[in-house]
Amino acid sequence: MSGRRYFLGVDGGGTKTEFVCIDGDDRIVATAVTGTTYHLQVGIEATVVLIRQGVAAICSELDITTHGLAHTFLGLPAFGEDAVIDPLLERACGGILGHDRYDCGNDMICGWAGSLGCEDGINIVAGTGSIGYGERQGRAARVGGWGEVFGDEGSAYWIALRGLNAFTRMSDGRAAIGPLHQGFRRALGLSADIDICAMIMGERAMPRDDIAGLARIVSQAAEEGDNAALRILQQSGLELADMAGALRGALGYERDQPAYLSWSGGVLTHQRVVRESLQRGLSAYGPFTLIEPRHSPGYGAALYARKLASEREDLTA
Repeated sequence: MSGRRYFLGVDGGGTKTEFVCIDGDDRIVATAVTGTTYHLQVGIEATVVLIRQGVAAICSELDITTHGLAHTFLGLPAFGEDAVIDPLLERACGGILGHDRYDCGNDMICGWAGSLGCEDGINIVAGTGSIGYGERQGRAARVGGWGEVFGDEGSAYWIALRGLNAFTRMSDGRAAIGPLHQGFRRALGLSADIDICAMIMGERAMPRDDIAGLARIVSQAAEEGDNAALRILQQSGLELADMAGALRGALGYERDQPAYLSWSGGVLTHQRVVRESLQRGLSAYGPFTLIEPRHSPGYGAALYARKLASEREDLTA
């Protein structure tokens, strides 16, 4: 390809999907945002439509066709976890782009690539869901990310579920009532505590990302001195530390060898209590050097697209 080169990164998430395009000098030249591309929530057809919309918006802003994209990396939620669905998504992305200069992967890679600038180390994602990913000396590993039904420990969804459980215990007398109880009543407009069942599990039940949004009630209650809420946030940090510890082992770090660790997602970005608990929990596994996130996951996806293009060119040189 001749002329100016563009590298598109797609960071899919449980709430929204970010499209970030950079040029050969790593400057952002176009951005777009669509809804969630978590296919387990919105379905494959809706996921493909949203990807198509985002790619079209980027191309329109740059006044190019998709053939003007040197390489694209699409980091999609739950990608790599279904041998039937993955090929369908991959082919659909190829159909949108009209060429083979693209790769699909899990959105955990976007967080790692952004936070650490594609350098060796570990990144813990705690947003709507949670997952850990790292790369070291050509080796890659993931931990967590098993989904909200029986995993995603430490995530906003996980925090919200435990907050809901604490609310029910306060409501029926199994636990002392604290600020968390009134926080849920006020935020959800409950006239009776039992109404929360229909809101969470009824015919018009909240979708996954809305339930995850209830984590803010737990955070607010913790700030107001609710001990149950504070324990939930502290446990969240310890769960995320367990992920980091497991990744140390999977990536082959020696016991006394420092590992770079960064983070992404709203829980670790905005919740000081969770971050501090994570840091305390890390001491059980060995030395870590904490790195403030260098870039956003969306920008990380674009950096990873450029990295993949460079590797492909090296192979064909």
